[in-house]
Order: sequence, then structure tokens, then C-alpha cells
Amino acid sequence: MPAGYTKRTMGDVIRRVAFSLSMATAVAASSTQAETLADALVGAYQNSGLLDQNRALLRAADEDVATAASVLKPIVEYTASITQDFGERRTTVGGIGNTSSVDLAQFDAGLVASLLLYDGGAARLNREAAKETVLATRQQLISVEQQVLIRAVTAYMTVFALRDSVDLRENSLRLLQEELRAAEDRFEVGEVTRTDVAQAEASVAQARSDLATAQGDLQQAIEEYVNVVGRQPGTLAPPPNLPRFDPNVENARVRALQSHPDILGAQHSVAAAELNILRAEATLNPTVSAIGSLGVTEDLGANNYSNVGRIGVELRGPIYQGGALSSGIRRAIALRDQELGSLYEVRKGISQDVGNAYAALAARRASLTASQERIRAAGIAFRGVREEATLGARTTLDVLDAEQDLLDAETAKLADEANLYVAAYAVLQATGRLTVSDLNLGVQTYDPVAYYNLAKDAPTAQSEQGRQLDRILRSLQKN
Repeated sequence: MPAGYTKRTMGDVIRRVAFSLSMATAVAASSTQAETLADALVGAYQNSGLLDQNRALLRAADEDVATAASVLKPIVEYTASITQDFGERRTTVGGIGNTSSVDLAQFDAGLVASLLLYDGGAARLNREAAKETVLATRQQLISVEQQVLIRAVTAYMTVFALRDSVDLRENSLRLLQEELRAAEDRFEVGEVTRTDVAQAEASVAQARSDLATAQGDLQQAIEEYVNVVGRQPGTLAPPPNLPRFDPNVENARVRALQSHPDILGAQHSVAAAELNILRAEATLNPTVSAIGSLGVTEDLGANNYSNVGRIGVELRGPIYQGGALSSGIRRAIALRDQELGSLYEVRKGISQDVGNAYAALAARRASLTASQERIRAAGIAFRGVREEATLGARTTLDVLDAEQDLLDAETAKLADEANLYVAAYAVLQATGRLTVSDLNLGVQTYDPVAYYNLAKDAPTAQSEQGRQLDRILRSLQKN
């Protein structure tokens, strides 16, 4: 055995770390419940401002349906005015002019009501287009939910892996520091050269650098976790089994192209654009409205007044508007073509995403298998170098290098395990199945239909539905 080498090896360190981690986990489990991946996903779902933002956008789209529906209801307006006429008025009768002063105060008030009877279907088509937009926005909300959850998976697995990596590097540093002290002691008595001490010092310096880097990476991962989940990561439980999904990539691709929220949202956007073309064409038709009014006029300071009511049917239609209506139709067609192009691109993108996700998963599995083989081989190599060192055939540097290779292999395995989990959940995202409902997280989900059902008929603020909507909005503002 070369001078300066101690019998406490990296293999001992790794076994000791594994034991200490298992003991720490057992102690933590007995005193407090470890946070699971499911807990982190629930926290991300409940803490996401991005989800809140898109839920608000969905409620705004719901109100667009209410606005479109209100056009088909009676419209009642009031008017009121007080006017003062002043000045002079000159009249001429038989060549004789008379001048009189004008001083008249007048009060006018009235009610005006109208009801659309026919417009070629434009209002109805506008309402149906708004409904399709609501359905598209709901799918967009699901897509955002998937983005939030995959980010939470990544944050959880990164913290979990980096904590173990920091533990490994801390123990490695302690071991190398012990070897450095042993080398310095032997140098003092002349058993080793200054070269042996310098090699040990270099290993300690590299270990400190690697530890500092790992600690910095861990702190950044914790900041990301807090941002996504909304709280500091406590004791993290080992991740559960990998999620289940179709092992056949082509079957998964077909399913994704049928049910992925991005596909469904794009399809609803195309449907809305088609309806907007019909609505634009309907504006060429005449409109028929029932109208009614009731007015009161009174001269203040005099006894003159009038009460007048009127009812009737009004027909209006375009003759020439400078080409605006035809331009509107062409614009609607162009927007429909844009949505069709977007749908085509979404289909291609989803197909590619599914293929990429399955390819990445296969690569991560292969990488993990290789890391496990690397650990096995590095362990054999380390033990061989250590035995050769006892016979004087290897130097202290050779032993330190072998120890470092084993440490690097263990660290790489931690990263590969984390990446494998992220890749597995990315497959769920690519196929449109990474949602709170699909994962059965047992958390109360946001119901996009509840608000729509209250708002779709455009209730007034004084109605029971209107009061319920106000209560919902106030509760959302408090949250």
C-alpha cells in the first residue's frame, strides 16, 4: 500500500451515505410526514398564478357569450334632459318685423325599448362563435395545467437528486481531508514525498469546488421549487413508481392527435372562425326590430306639456357602406384560413412531441442503465486499483482518481434517475394526460362549467344568478 493512502475508501463513503440517508429517512418519517411528489403537484396546482391568469381569461370568454346573448333580448333605455333656451327671435309678418325675447326652460324624459326580430342570424351566429371560443379557451387552460405540473415534477426531482448529490460530495470531501491530514503526517516523518501531499491537496480543492457547485445548484433548485410549489421543500419522499402509459409510440401518437388539449382547442378555434364567416355574411341581410318609446315634455314655468307614446316595427338594411361589409367577409375568411394553418401546425407539433418524448424516455432509460453499469465497473476498478496499490503497483493519485470515478458515477446515476422521471411525465404531457384528474391527485379542481352556466344567459346584477356571480368574483379576489 502506498504511503499516504488510508483504508477508508469511496466505496465505504457511498455505503455510509446510503445507510445514513436511509436512517435519516426513517427518523424523519417517524417524526413528520415526508412530502411526496403528489403533494408537490397539488401545491403547484393550487399555487399557480399562471393557472389563475388563464382561469380569468376563461371567465372573460364566458362573458363574451353573455354579451352576444344579450343582443337577442329586449333593450330598454331611458333619457332625460333639462334645457334652457335664451336669446331673441325675430318674425316678419306683412313686411312688419317683430322682435321678441326667448326665455324657455324645458324638461324632457322618455323610455325607449327595442327588440331584435330578425337579422339574418347574425346575432345567433355571433353567440355560437363565442361558445366555440369558450371551448377553445377551456382546452388552453388544460394545456397550461400540464405545463404547471411538468414544471413541478422537474422541480421536485431536481431537489431530490441534488440533495443526495450534495450529501455524497460532503462525505467525499471529509474523506479526502482525512487522507490529506494522513499524507501531511507521513510527510513530516519522511514516509511520503511532497508530491503525495500536493496530490491530496489538489483532490481536496477539487472536492471543495464540486461541493460548492452542487450546493449552488441545489439552492437554485430550491428557489425554483418554492416558485412552483409555493413553499420550501421539506423532507422529500422517494418518488413513486413511474406513471403508466401506452408503451407503443404510434398508439400514443394516434390518441394524442385525437384528444390532446392543443388539438381540441385548435379545432374549436377553427369552428369559431367558420361561424364568424357566416356571421359576416349575415350582416348583408336587413334587420327587423320592434321599437317603442314613451316621452314626456314639460315647459318649466308654463302650463305646456306633452305625453307621447310610440310603437312600431323598424326595417333597416345596408345599401352602400364603402365596401366595409365585403371587406369584413374577406377578413373573416382570412382568419379562418389562419386557424386552419394553426391547426395543421398543432397536429404536426403534437406528433413530433410524442415522438420526441418517447425517444427521450428511451434515452433516459438507456442512460440510467449505463450509469448503473458504470457504477459496477467503477467499483470493480476501484477495488482493483486499491489492491494494486497495496502491492506498490499503483500510486496514491491512481487511487484518488479511481475514487473520483466512482463518485462521479454515483452522482450521474442520481441525475439519470431524476431525468428518467421527468421524461416519463413528459410522455404524459405530450399525449395530453398530465392533468390533476388523470393523475388522481385527490384535490378539488377548478370547474370551468360552473361560472359559464351562471353567466351564459347574461343575468342582471339584481338577479339571483347575478348575485352568485358577484359572490364568486369576490371570493376569487380574496384568494
